Amino acid sequence: MERVGEHPVPVGPLAVRWLGYELPELRAGVVAAARVALRNAGTATWRTRRESGVQLSYHWLDDRGNAIVWDGVRVGFERPVAPGGEVEVETLLRAPQPPGRYRLAFDLVEELRFWFAEVGSPPLELDVVVAPRIAERRLAVVVHGSEDAETAAALAGQEEPLVVDGAVATAHLVAGAIPEPDWSRRVLDAHAEGFAAVGGSIETRDRSLRPWAPGGGRNPTFPHPLLLPSLLAGLEPAEHQGLPAYEGESAIFDGRIRLRLPRGRQRG
Repeated sequence: MERVGEHPVPVGPLAVRWLGYELPELRAGVVAAARVALRNAGTATWRTRRESGVQLSYHWLDDRGNAIVWDGVRVGFERPVAPGGEVEVETLLRAPQPPGRYRLAFDLVEELRFWFAEVGSPPLELDVVVAPRIAERRLAVVVHGSEDAETAAALAGQEEPLVVDGAVATAHLVAGAIPEPDWSRRVLDAHAEGFAAVGGSIETRDRSLRPWAPGGGRNPTFPHPLLLPSLLAGLEPAEHQGLPAYEGESAIFDGRIRLRLPRGRQRG
């Protein structure tokens, strides 16, 4: 565990002396466990009452101190921490998106009342680097249905060549889907940014993709399945057309896959 050096500690009922911390490797959008050691340097006992009372949490800030994510995961204490008492707490960290340099600020919060930093006890601020979610850019494709020459040609012409073995993500297409040449790069870019599931919007000649409706934005509130998803290793779609969107875990980009359908026929 990394020890924390000397830092200002106020005099009064609510004060924290930060003792040490242990951080995992941080990858964009991934949840991992961290540990923080601290001492009650005030005169009031810290008590946790289920989801209220004093709890450890954190903020993600940029290099100027602006909040990127304000409300981190909360974790309470297993027992009251009396003045002078020390405690070591394990908490879950969800790394921000996209990857880059951030400032991680641990603080205590009296839920629904105040953060300790607001009453004069400085947080523990750490400069951290968040890595891309995927360590390698290796995308595989599974084509569902009979062989299709145009689909095969479109996949062979991708900007980032596809792989068979050692993939970090697998895209599920149907025969007749014709991805744009930059499709593989855009899919891998979105995974690197932190998304576990990436779907492309579909253009079809007969516009008969009901019941699916278009979504908007890079992380939309998407009420229908993502179409033709790419999934990180370990995730599998329930069916090849799509899968339910994961809140905070999915992205969609527009107009990058064309799908040939026989006139008057609906796929779904």
